[in-house]
Amino acid sequence: MYKDQWNHTKKLTVTAMLAALIFLMTFFGIGIIPLPFMRPTTLHIPVIIGALLLGPKYGAVLGFVFGMASMLFATFFPGATSFVFSPFIDLPGTSNGSIIALVVAFVPRVLIGVVAWYVFAALDALFKSGKRPITWAVAGLAGALTNTLLVLHFIFFFFGDTWNNARATPFDAIYLGILSMIAVNGIPEAIASAIIVPAIVGALVAVISRVPARVQPQS
Repeated sequence: MYKDQWNHTKKLTVTAMLAALIFLMTFFGIGIIPLPFMRPTTLHIPVIIGALLLGPKYGAVLGFVFGMASMLFATFFPGATSFVFSPFIDLPGTSNGSIIALVVAFVPRVLIGVVAWYVFAALDALFKSGKRPITWAVAGLAGALTNTLLVLHFIFFFFGDTWNNARATPFDAIYLGILSMIAVNGIPEAIASAIIVPAIVGALVAVISRVPARVQPQS
């Protein structure tokens, strides 16, 4: 596949560039948008792009960078529910944070690129590389939903009532709140990813395809 046209050094360079982009997006306010009780994100997009260009291993690395950026943002710019992403933010009513916040911050993000890559690879094999803009779009959708669904369900299972108390809503409305955030927050993120990812990946692949392969040394 096209990712094999780059050597290891070029892959590391692209990974470093995308990692830097993730941090820049985070701390310039376009990667994580600090709304009162939700923080929609666009940081999954460079993770998915990196995975589709370079493979699942690099996608997982970029997902880890996303998780790190998310934890740092929650730590240094805390909101009402930042304790679910940072162990350095005290749980409401206590004087300590929870190590489980690292699971919420990192695990879904590491899986974004892995899921996106394997969805793409399966569809690419099915269509024999004939519908790549569609497969990139579906992979972008899958990667974004992986982040949203896992993060919100991890919050529900690990923090549940604590998270809901911080949002000042009744306990019996916890899962309804999760579903509403999926609808209001997660679905638009997934649609945006399905539109943006194939446009950027398609442009980058076109550039890659024009780069001549390395000349093999003569024996």
